Amino acid sequence: MPLHDTLTVIDGLIVSKWSRSVFESMRRGGLAAANCTCSVWEGLDGSLRNLAQWKVWLRENDDLLLQVYRVGDIARAKAAGKVGIVLGWQNSTGFGDHLPNVALFHELGLRVVQVTYHTANSAGSGCLESRDGGLTDFGRDLVAELNRVGILIDLSHVGPRTARETIEASAQPVAFTHCAPKALKDHPRNRTDEELRFLAERGGVVGVTMFPPFMPRGNDSTIDDYLDAIDHVVNLCGEDHTAIGTDFTQDVDADGIRTFTLDKGYGRKLLDVGEVRNPPGFERIDGFPNLTAAMERRRWPEARIIKLLGGNWLRLFGAVWRDGGRR
Repeated sequence: MPLHDTLTVIDGLIVSKWSRSVFESMRRGGLAAANCTCSVWEGLDGSLRNLAQWKVWLRENDDLLLQVYRVGDIARAKAAGKVGIVLGWQNSTGFGDHLPNVALFHELGLRVVQVTYHTANSAGSGCLESRDGGLTDFGRDLVAELNRVGILIDLSHVGPRTARETIEASAQPVAFTHCAPKALKDHPRNRTDEELRFLAERGGVVGVTMFPPFMPRGNDSTIDDYLDAIDHVVNLCGEDHTAIGTDFTQDVDADGIRTFTLDKGYGRKLLDVGEVRNPPGFERIDGFPNLTAAMERRRWPEARIIKLLGGNWLRLFGAVWRDGGRR
């Protein structure tokens, strides 16, 4: 049996145009679970509607999908040949600045929340804000509540000062679910070696993205270029704190990509992305077996591959979620 088929493969973040076609691609790729974005700019009402839509998709595609409430659900999904859906947000505005909503959304299955997305909100500043004001007092209360209920904190799009102060304020380890090393490409969305080490030294996990605009060779990137980025983070943070967070935007059209680059999804332009072409052999989510094969060609030890492709996410989820929830 190929090594890939034996692994519990977990993608730290996917933000595709959700459909049965994408769900089938996830299963063909051998994903046991993925953090699936269901809120970015939407706010309280939109985030609730998006989560309700996910409940419909989960019901209508229950031959493919299983919602993840606790770590054990990922093993259940793997055993059943299904994909475990971890519901996640790329912004905290979905709570409507009302802390009791954190526990409410946790009850519905929300398990990963990013503090800010690109710009500032009431909790802190994003990585594309011209001035990073750091974690606000409300942001500290939010971090404490996310810790209390057991929701993983994500800092991928968060400003450097806000990210550092969140790491210091959090009683639990946090994550960059999808980022790339700034040492390999100087991009405002990428993270410095110091930032990556700071998070890892405090127990966090870095999900390395292959999103072409953040890679040194852009749309000309290969799977080996992606492995170079992963290798950089492993050498910096250790193989126990490095994982995969592809940021797959499968089937998202140019207009959809554009909403990610505008403030609040409609405001001023924050960054240029342009056409997105993923590496050959990994253009779609079902190409995950090719990623595992490329790791094997580099003669990475099997124990390392197990950690990178899912083991480290499992450990972090277990530490933060405390296998909680009522299901």
